Amino acid sequence: MPLPKPHHLIYGTLVDYLNGEELTDTDDERIRQKLCKMMVAEKGYPRDSLTPRLKIETLFSRCFVVSTIELVISLKNRQVMILRYGPGSLVSRERAAIAAARVLFPDYRIPLAVVTNGEDAELLDTRTGKICGYGLDSIPDYSTALTMLEHLEFLPPLDAVRRERELRILNAFDVERCCF
Repeated sequence: MPLPKPHHLIYGTLVDYLNGEELTDTDDERIRQKLCKMMVAEKGYPRDSLTPRLKIETLFSRCFVVSTIELVISLKNRQVMILRYGPGSLVSRERAAIAAARVLFPDYRIPLAVVTNGEDAELLDTRTGKICGYGLDSIPDYSTALTMLEHLEFLPPLDAVRRERELRILNAFDVERCCF
């Protein structure tokens, strides 16, 4: 049986902007790198406050999924925001980003999530699921995020039943169906 053709053009490799790691050079990775540069150069975040490519693994109904969180933003030793990238529509990515922010860290729920396609973005309150802002300008810069930190609510982790529900949501939304 022939292997499925990859759906991404591969241009070789590139060097990660944040940590110098060698990565596969694709159109999507170039956008991810552009977002990292934006967070440092335009938004003023120190590089060490940004953690790239954290993973959440789920297995439900024999469907194993690895969900990648492009960036986790930490301030004053607290994870305050995640950023998830995906091409296309943002609305289809909102719920998975909220689920990821609710389960990524074991000690509390991360209060903010950003979904972006590299050209547009939405800032989400992960407690309510509501959109707090539209556009790349809605992503708070470093000084604004520090000010927001005083008012953010770091809710305790979910109980086991609710955690499993969020993991199931993440699994369903992030399963790759493009190459079958």
